[in-house]
Parts: sequence; structure tokens; C-alpha cells
Amino acid sequence: MFESLSKFIGEIVGAEKETASFDETETRLAAAALLVHVVVSDNEFNPAERGRLRDVLSYRFAMEAGDAEKLIEAATRADNEAVDLYQFTSVLNRLLDDEGRKRVVEMMFEVAYADGELSEFEDNVVWRASELLHIPARDRVTIRKHMRDEITDKENQS
Repeated sequence: MFESLSKFIGEIVGAEKETASFDETETRLAAAALLVHVVVSDNEFNPAERGRLRDVLSYRFAMEAGDAEKLIEAATRADNEAVDLYQFTSVLNRLLDDEGRKRVVEMMFEVAYADGELSEFEDNVVWRASELLHIPARDRVTIRKHMRDEITDKENQS
């Protein structure tokens, strides 16, 4: 099932079969599914959160907004079908190094703060995923503080 979803995403984002890395597609889908799980953890998926999720995926994965929307749709389906977070974190553990996994945690906090605050549900999902990604608690707390400060700075500049 996961392989077919990954192939589907690769086709959607216009990846050439000869040049596209299946691992890259699989990584994108797994990361996007974790981000979707964070965003919906507080039982809200408002337009601001969806827009922030689209922006994060577009920026971090160098994709057009339309392709990011398609990735969000596929990631939402994958998240709805998933039994737990391990399905996604195991892919990321296999395909990413420490820095790559820390970037995923950064992205999770980035979408969690989309509405200006971090709910306890969002924080709990990031904590659980971080543990499964083998990110030490100290690093997770540092990333959370960094992302909170970065978002606060952006809001103050607006």
C-alpha cells in the first residue's frame, strides 16, 4: 500500500521514473504525513494551517504550490489509513541521517505554530514522533524554542 502511494505521489509531482528517487518520494510522503498528523491533532485543519503546511512543503521540498497540495492530499489519506506514527518514522529513520530527521522535527514545529500557538496535542505528537525518530529530548526542546522564536520574530516584523 505504501509503495503504491509513493509511486502515485511521484507521478503527481511530475517525477521522471528514470531520474526520480523512490526514496525521495517515500521520504516526502512520510514527512508530509507526519506534518498532517500534527496539524489535525487538535481536531482543526483551518485554512491558515493548510496554507502554512503547503508553504512548508513547497519551500522544504522545492515544489510548486499545486504539487504541495497534491502531496497534502496523499499524505492526509496515508495518515488516515495509518495505525500509528511508526509507519512514517521508520521510513524516515531508514532514509535520513540525524540532520535530516531534525529538519523533519523542525517542520513539524513549524506547522504546529501555524496558528501562533502550540497546543498540547500538537506538542505531544511532535514529542512522540521525535522519540521514534531518535531525536534526543534536548535537541527537540532546542528546535521547539528556535521555531517559536523564529515565528515570534516574523509576527513582530509584520
